[in-house]
Amino acid sequence: MMKNKLHILNVLGWVFGLSVFVVGVLNLILVHPIPALIYVVLSFIYFPPTGKLIRKKYDLLIPSWMKIILAIVIVMFTLGVSDLGDIIDHWAK
Repeated sequence: MMKNKLHILNVLGWVFGLSVFVVGVLNLILVHPIPALIYVVLSFIYFPPTGKLIRKKYDLLIPSWMKIILAIVIVMFTLGVSDLGDIIDHWAK
């Protein structure tokens, strides 16, 4: 059961990490490089190999609840405050 739970968390980490990475690339192309850099750096927090590397090198584990809170903040910022959301809204009209 525990292995299955870890597998699901890994899949969710890859999916959300790739999503945030894509938002970073879109920000780089459409908006500005500074928010793009922040999104790309934040995306690596969600990739399972990065978590293993941080754990191995620095003996630091980022708890799942902290990743969930950060994910909520990222989604709210992306949809509500960022210029990318305005560009997407403009294209949708």
